[in-house]
Amino acid sequence: MPIRTKRWNDPVEPSDGYRLLVCRYRPRGVKRTDEPWDAWCSALAPSVELHADAYGKSGPAISWAAYAERYRAEMSRQRFWIEGFAARIRAGETMTLLCSSACVDPARCHRTLLAELLETAGRPPAATVDRVRAVIRR
Repeated sequence: MPIRTKRWNDPVEPSDGYRLLVCRYRPRGVKRTDEPWDAWCSALAPSVELHADAYGKSGPAISWAAYAERYRAEMSRQRFWIEGFAARIRAGETMTLLCSSACVDPARCHRTLLAELLETAGRPPAATVDRVRAVIRR
């Protein structure tokens, strides 16, 4: 699947394809004319509450496992956006998911979880795969 992840301020590369910012808040200090992303979809960012819980702003910070579970649950209510972007991926478009400049560990960032969700949604339905396999066997 042609899905990549980066921080929004990482250098733009031709291989990035469609650059989608998936932060809750738009980065401050970036002029609209200088935005290094093609679109911003805050609906695919963690909720304000989940973000606060991850950083311990309202009690002890939650574990990565708890964060991932809650983020996936939140994204189950964002099927419109997930399916829409997955269609672009199915069509062969490369997409780079962009997150905060402060997020230095992609293994512990929602953009990696989102990439997994988009990869799953971007796969052709099983029935289509079975039909293709049947045609290939002939």
